[in-house]
Amino acid sequence: MHSSHLLLEEPIRMASILEPSKSNFFPAMTKIVGTLGPKSRSMEVIAGCLKAGMSVARFDFSWGDPEYHQGTLENLKVAVKSSKKLCAVMLDTVGAEMQVVNKSEKPISLQADGIVVLTPDKDQEASSEVLPINFCGLSKAVKKGDTIFMGQYLFTGSETTSVWLEVNEVKGEDVVCVIKNTATLAGALFTLHASQIHIDMPTLSDKDKEVISTWGVQNKIDFLSLSYTRHAEDVREAREFLSKLGDLSQTQIFAKIENVEGLTHFDEILQEADGIILSRGNLGIDLPPEKVFLFQKAAVYKCNMAGKPAVVTRVVDSMTDNLRPTRAEATDVANAVLDGTDAILLGAETLRGLYPVETISIVGKICAEAEKVFNQDLYFKKTVKYVGEPMTHLESIASSAVRAALKVKASVIICFTSSGRAARLIAKYRPTMPVLSVVIPRLKTNQLRWSFSGAFEARQSLIVRGLFPMLADPRHPAESTSATNESVLKVALDHGKDSGVIKSHDRVVVCQKVGDASVVKIIELDD
Repeated sequence: MHSSHLLLEEPIRMASILEPSKSNFFPAMTKIVGTLGPKSRSMEVIAGCLKAGMSVARFDFSWGDPEYHQGTLENLKVAVKSSKKLCAVMLDTVGAEMQVVNKSEKPISLQADGIVVLTPDKDQEASSEVLPINFCGLSKAVKKGDTIFMGQYLFTGSETTSVWLEVNEVKGEDVVCVIKNTATLAGALFTLHASQIHIDMPTLSDKDKEVISTWGVQNKIDFLSLSYTRHAEDVREAREFLSKLGDLSQTQIFAKIENVEGLTHFDEILQEADGIILSRGNLGIDLPPEKVFLFQKAAVYKCNMAGKPAVVTRVVDSMTDNLRPTRAEATDVANAVLDGTDAILLGAETLRGLYPVETISIVGKICAEAEKVFNQDLYFKKTVKYVGEPMTHLESIASSAVRAALKVKASVIICFTSSGRAARLIAKYRPTMPVLSVVIPRLKTNQLRWSFSGAFEARQSLIVRGLFPMLADPRHPAESTSATNESVLKVALDHGKDSGVIKSHDRVVVCQKVGDASVVKIIELDD
């Protein structure tokens, strides 16, 4: 049973596996990102998703217009108020995505061993013989024998809604392909993926820029999911674009790694980005199947050591139509947690799935079970060793706070922060107890009006494993002059008690700034 990342009592009592799990206020330390769409845009369903454990709502602009997404977002705001659960907003760009436009929306049947032509001529009607695509450079990018994958919705790998094509010949701007499996594609939009081929399309398209500068600015998005990130330069360009858009200069950029090109430049992309999304749908097509797990483990480890959130996608595809995940999927979710993933991103499962709330609930339960056997001790030692000496001041405080909390078996770590950095560093060491990050707003001005910062920082911790934000009263500064910032601490402790995380006689570790010094202290609570 001695697996390096698994902590199991030796020998584990098999009967104990059957004991029902205790429900907590926080369903799991691992976060869940839900994609909102046709099956999950009503106020009632969104409120259900929030209560089940969703903490980030993703808006995918590959389909649907800004008005449609705005309607969904207005419902989200109402649901947040009614359920009293914080939720961050993620805008997912289209990026360098090749698409087939099926204007008539009539189902298209493709037969194995038949021939189909991909053409950039958008005036042509989509049929079983010809498919118009949104990219005129495909004929220059591919050669005979190359593989192209075409899927309805998101790729599921389910062969009834997706098709493998092999390039047979290139005729001018047209690409003639042999169909490798029989399938029927329905709907208005199919996605194309050319395996291990560089597609010369911008990572941030003009359409993306327009959506970000209108919808994104209006709604002060917390995260930008940058689809098809292939180079560090892609992130730098997006960052520069956001820096000119007022509040969006605070928006965090999550690089979505979707192909071999992104994988090759992973290290420098990680340096530039605020977090990483491992888009296993497209990656699973670009990589040989036996290599997918290896990339996941290596990428998550690198993110963990850098203290940047790692998000894994495509975990319970079968729950799009079923109430239970497959055995392989359930194990896959648990393994992602044991690998060190911060968040699980649900796409089709909540977007068009029949059971969005149940899916979030089940994924949360699997995460919570896996967290119980996560080998924190080994992880802590590995992280400290990786960081090396001398540690920076903040890193040293963060690791000490976690070590103290583990030694005294604290029920929670409370961290006062204004930028959110200190709290994220504590979470990087993956304590077994929740980290309550008390974000102290800062007063700022643009010469015309005063405003408080803090809301962004609070919401952005909703994607970090084990971090639970709370916005404090702005009248209490993060750097307290007195030795204890009693009033804010009392609010935080009350919040912990109300949510059932803290009970009387519990020990709590507090991390805060006092003057210029950072202090870690241990409090034992009275009745």
